[in-house]
Amino acid sequence: MKKLKLLIILMMMSFIGFSQNDTVTTSIQLEKPIVKLVIKDLITGDEAKESLEINENKIDLLEQKIVIKDSIIFNYKNQLGNFESILNTKSNQLSLSQELSKRLEADLKKQKMKTKLMGGAGIVIAIGVAVLVN
Repeated sequence: MKKLKLLIILMMMSFIGFSQNDTVTTSIQLEKPIVKLVIKDLITGDEAKESLEINENKIDLLEQKIVIKDSIIFNYKNQLGNFESILNTKSNQLSLSQELSKRLEADLKKQKMKTKLMGGAGIVIAIGVAVLVN
């Protein structure tokens, strides 16, 4: 029964009355000056599209240049920071070295004084022992 219903529907759809073919052809007739203006507008529209594409490409390139310049500036700032850090470290090392040198000179002077005192004290002791032995 279902097959019969389907067959009837398909047959009815294939009748000419159900077919919808467009048999009416309408054409618009334009005057010659208007056709020229339409053609000019179409050409300028195409040129405008091409110009827009070129400008969009230029904008993309400029954006890429900006990104590259920003990365260069960032790298430069990092290098500058590293350089300043190295200079600070070298400055600290130099001041520490000078401080240690001053301490060493002071210790050396103290040691020389002790050596002179011990040398003088040794002479006094030798004289004292010689006096006592006699």
